[in-house]
Amino acid sequence: MSENPLAPRSRALPRRLNEIKAWTRSIYDLDDGVAISVAEIACRDEDCPDIETVIGIMRPGEQIEIVRVHKLLVDILFDDLKQIAS
Repeated sequence: MSENPLAPRSRALPRRLNEIKAWTRSIYDLDDGVAISVAEIACRDEDCPDIETVIGIMRPGEQIEIVRVHKLLVDILFDDLKQIAS
């Protein structure tokens, strides 16, 4: 039987997504009116792994701010996001 490539890799993934969104909200001091999107995408840059995590910060009436983390979603730590935001 083949594996579904769109299926979540683990049950921990939704919890990790929520953690990353909460960390992003805290680090960037975002209120509840700001939407946050987190996704893993293919990375073609030489200095990143095959997959990177992209965080979209969608403030009402503004352009989407993109934060790129050259790590898999499950490998991201609070300090990674804090360092990028600095």
